[in-house]
Amino acid sequence: MLPLLTLALAVPAQAAQSGKSQPFKLILKTSEQKIQKGRVTEHPIVKSWTVPAAGIAASKKHRKLSTTLVPLLNRIEKQVNARKPEPAVFRNVSGRWIATDQTGWLFDRDRTKANLLMAIRSGKGQAQVAFKEIRPRRSVALLAKRGVRTHVATGSSSYAGSPSFREKNILVGASKLDNFFIAPGHEFNFNEEIGQIDASTGFVKGFVITGGTLEKEDGGGICQVSTTIFRALYKAGLPITERHEHSHRVKYYDPVGFEATVYAPAKNLRMKNDTGAYLMIQAGWDTAAKTVRFDVFGANTGRTVNISKPSITRFKAPKNPSYTADPNVARGARRLLDTPAQGMTSVLRRTIKVKGKVISRHTLKSTYEPWGAVYGVNPKDRRLKSRS
Repeated sequence: MLPLLTLALAVPAQAAQSGKSQPFKLILKTSEQKIQKGRVTEHPIVKSWTVPAAGIAASKKHRKLSTTLVPLLNRIEKQVNARKPEPAVFRNVSGRWIATDQTGWLFDRDRTKANLLMAIRSGKGQAQVAFKEIRPRRSVALLAKRGVRTHVATGSSSYAGSPSFREKNILVGASKLDNFFIAPGHEFNFNEEIGQIDASTGFVKGFVITGGTLEKEDGGGICQVSTTIFRALYKAGLPITERHEHSHRVKYYDPVGFEATVYAPAKNLRMKNDTGAYLMIQAGWDTAAKTVRFDVFGANTGRTVNISKPSITRFKAPKNPSYTADPNVARGARRLLDTPAQGMTSVLRRTIKVKGKVISRHTLKSTYEPWGAVYGVNPKDRRLKSRS
């Protein structure tokens, strides 16, 4: 059974003192919770409607509800029922992260009419308008119960310059990782959370790195998503159980080495929640600025996490160009798909402290092979044969 909430029908107290007839007001009073500064707070909700005096008078005279009140009840019912449950999310408000949800309401017309008629007959100045509360499955109360009360870390990246297929796959992938929990002691598994990558799950074909060049497959660009959530979880201090760098440097993922490639089932990103409490992940993106981000929320563990800038060594010259089939290119022509990149080794260092004491150090090392420019050419181009 859903909990019963009420609206109050009131007559101002000063009415008797002034001798004037004051209008009835239907007053809705309830409250909802928020999480801010790590604490759960209650916030009132108040709404009101004026009740026609003629309807009250007619109801008193005939000792039953006047039909003139039906339009008002219809209007209130419509407005109350329009409030739908909305799950809890964190929003950054003027630099402060605040979690809110919204409770849905369901108007109880029969009980409202009974309460109103009883109040009119007894000459009372107020009556209850009944409605039921519908809580969202992911509520502020649930976040608080699981210890998700504060912002822990943010990971972000830019996909500026991406072709449309790549942008599409990034947004589809990010949306699949929006608003989910990682239980304490649980291992985050990227490939498992993303699920199947093909047209049936919203992805489109795009270029991926394979065979020393680029080929079109479903989900091209998904590594932007794995890289971004890796950054968020790494900044949160989570230990890595599986992570892979790309075979060569990809400028989308600079700073060099602060990235994670995936290619199911051979390559995955897995990290363990060792915070002792639930973590909640929220995704966000800005299609104008061409950025994607993940925010991590959880308990205040007292951790401070410092990640160094990459130290880059062992440079190697780029390789010769490679070619891939592109039916949009005329025979004999070519279209640049990817720029050359030097081979190199990148090292980042993470230090985690609690109360000023170092509790963990980690070295993130990435080795990149030289990469040649990739050109799209007509499928009948002779240069494609040279790849074999």
